[in-house]
Amino acid sequence: MMTPATSTPLSPAETLVDGYFPFSEPLPKFPLKGTATVKISPARKYTLFAIFCLAQFLDAFNNSALFSAMPSLIIDLGITEGQSTWIMSAFQLTFAAFLLVSGRISDVYHPKYAFIAGVASLGVISLGAGFARDKILLIVLRAFSGIAASLTIPSALSLIVTLFPEPAAQARALSAFGGSGSVGNVLGLFVGAIFIQYASWHWTFWFLALLTVPIASVGLLLIPREKAPSEGPKLEGFAKFKSLDIIGVSTLTTALILLIFSLTSGSSSGWTSPLVLAPLIISVIMIIMFFFWEKHIPKETAAIPPHTWFYPNFAVLFSVALMPFLWWTTIFTMYTTLWQEVYQWSAMNTAAHMLPLGIFAFIVSMTGGFSRFISPKWIILTGQVIVIVACLLLSFATGPEKYWQFVLPGFILGTSGTQLMYTHANIAIFKATPPAVAGTIGAIFNGALQLGSAIGLAVCSSIETSVEATHGGFDKYYGRAAIFYFFMGLIGVQALGVLIFYRVQPSSEAIEVQTLAGSTENVVEEKCAVESKDGIC
Repeated sequence: MMTPATSTPLSPAETLVDGYFPFSEPLPKFPLKGTATVKISPARKYTLFAIFCLAQFLDAFNNSALFSAMPSLIIDLGITEGQSTWIMSAFQLTFAAFLLVSGRISDVYHPKYAFIAGVASLGVISLGAGFARDKILLIVLRAFSGIAASLTIPSALSLIVTLFPEPAAQARALSAFGGSGSVGNVLGLFVGAIFIQYASWHWTFWFLALLTVPIASVGLLLIPREKAPSEGPKLEGFAKFKSLDIIGVSTLTTALILLIFSLTSGSSSGWTSPLVLAPLIISVIMIIMFFFWEKHIPKETAAIPPHTWFYPNFAVLFSVALMPFLWWTTIFTMYTTLWQEVYQWSAMNTAAHMLPLGIFAFIVSMTGGFSRFISPKWIILTGQVIVIVACLLLSFATGPEKYWQFVLPGFILGTSGTQLMYTHANIAIFKATPPAVAGTIGAIFNGALQLGSAIGLAVCSSIETSVEATHGGFDKYYGRAAIFYFFMGLIGVQALGVLIFYRVQPSSEAIEVQTLAGSTENVVEEKCAVESKDGIC
């Protein structure tokens, strides 16, 4: 995985194990509810498939291009190091939160209109972002672009499943869809670097806006209107909107924004300042309110149904999912800024030195089949140990001359270990849950990846700023080394949690979980109800 691409698909465990494509995430089982197979000409089918892949490419490009542009953008808009976190976090927060409801939007209304609305909105917002001259305006536009991007993924997947109903063709299509995200990650770095080298950071947004025009236009003309009736009761008017759990998603989004604001303000305003404590306390209260709300609304409309936490190993795998995108995002943010602003490397030179992250993540992503012979528990633990070693190496990379000695091996080990964690946590979480809830599980897993990155990046920024204030300033490496020490401790705690709480399931038990697609939710709820009498749940 190169960057925390917001547009990575939600793929089933079978696809991951049998032919895992890099940077793909859990995808719903086939066929998706609310879609119908449509017979269209091959030319039309593959034209549509190409625009769906382009939409995936754009969502990935939207993040990765900014890594090259970030140093220039920070200087032009007068953004502080702490405030720069919001350029990435604003997008990740809204994408992660609204991904929980965007699949429901596609189902309740129509994936065609959700897809077109998402792509078109992303284009308009990106056009405006390119003209932004104020940091607050840019951050707000990035937040809205995250909402727009969240509409494109579930709708594109739903439409791909409609176009390719045969399992073999469908698996190939979904793999190619995931691959377009990885291409967006790699090309985003270089295209962003080219714009910085020969134009300006504004073009990273304008280029994206230009590409959305043909995607939205072709989609409007060629995407079929047919849609199978939903399995649930037919909803009309306000009942459709009410079923989207807007209240829950909005509460969670607001809480996370306040949480990140308090974390990024702590190092500059003081951790006991009302400016920090007030939003921190309010965010905690709102997060509690969110889970209370989710517990008391119908499970069919809940963004995160409470019973999902009681699937085998779900909670521990959720905690593992908080780390991968955080590691990649921090590496890209930290080193692009260090190399361009402190070492005065060009944007192209910086992008070239980042290549090992993508190359070795690609290679390691092919290890999905290992879970047939080795429990994901031990593979995840291996990845965590490797990342700890990588962080130790990177903590010694105190100058540009240390690249080959510490940075390169740290990149290779770190991205490989992180990809092991990511791939096999992905596989394990689908082995532990029934196909009937694959869409929900995929959205939660992807949300954990994005939220871990957004919140963790704020914590890392605060750590770096605090250390630099007393140890030589921005040009020194002490603050960056402190982040790697933090990672070593955090991953160590996660590894301990996996070692103690991850329960290796016999193959028969895993099969049973997958078989009880229609009844597992009730089984989990009944089990929780029984155990709650004993004070367990």
